[in-house]
Amino acid sequence: MKIAIIGCGAMGSVYAALLGDAGNEVWAIDTWGEHVEAINAKGLRVEGASGDRTVRVNASTNAADAGECELIIVATKASGVADAALAAKTIAGPDSVILTIQNGLGAAERIAQSIDTSQVMIGVVGGFGASMKGPGHAHHNGMQLVRIGEMNGGVSDRLEQVVAAWSGAGFTAKGYGDIHQMIWEKLICNVAYSGPGALMGLSTGQIQANPSAWAISLACAREADAVARAQGITLGFEDVDTYVRDFGAKMPGARPSMLQDHMASRASEIDAINGAIPLEAAKVGMTAPVNELVSQLIRGRESGF
Repeated sequence: MKIAIIGCGAMGSVYAALLGDAGNEVWAIDTWGEHVEAINAKGLRVEGASGDRTVRVNASTNAADAGECELIIVATKASGVADAALAAKTIAGPDSVILTIQNGLGAAERIAQSIDTSQVMIGVVGGFGASMKGPGHAHHNGMQLVRIGEMNGGVSDRLEQVVAAWSGAGFTAKGYGDIHQMIWEKLICNVAYSGPGALMGLSTGQIQANPSAWAISLACAREADAVARAQGITLGFEDVDTYVRDFGAKMPGARPSMLQDHMASRASEIDAINGAIPLEAAKVGMTAPVNELVSQLIRGRESGF
């Protein structure tokens, strides 16, 4: 399969290396020039839970260099989705699939502003904990699960083909008829660790080990859980405390992506994660004061970046 990955940061690099190593023609598209140059010169190195490999893939800062692709994976930060959608449109044919994989809410809707929703799939990944070691070199702590579904719902033949491509590359991948349930299940974990972790400079395991930090983490998760249920979202668990604890326990050394952003003095995806909960709460006549406070503190901190 010919695959383009738009946004080849830590997570995108894991996708690119494993999919490329499985025999797919992979194009890594990213705005980080040094990263692209390193990939073209030495290959893309990914180490961690999947082993240690260096894979030759194509890399460019210009999506158009890839030409038409069968599968286009948008793996940018939430703030980059709109530009990534425009880039995806230039290399998408009438039968191409655009698979968006971001934390939080709203990415698929932003892509749908440029691309017919019938071409859009949504991916939700969990348990990776990826980070960049340097240009052309990524690391990940785990590779728990890749969940994929049609934006408009249902299980299609092409969904099964996309899932098979991921499974063939060594990922644990599954297709879902209702991907929006999966989005909320991942979001609840993200709000538990992302905002609090960035504010306090703690990994997932450190948050769980610190009673004060854990209290804030659980409060964020409980608010998100309550909003999801009030909106009629079907969730695959009953006890949110146990759910987020088990999620974090699988990768205690992982630094949330928001924390990594702050360590690099760059803005985070706060508006798509903790910041999304108060907005969703208002839709059902609820409030989410802890997530609102965490979000305001993050925004205040980022104003100095």
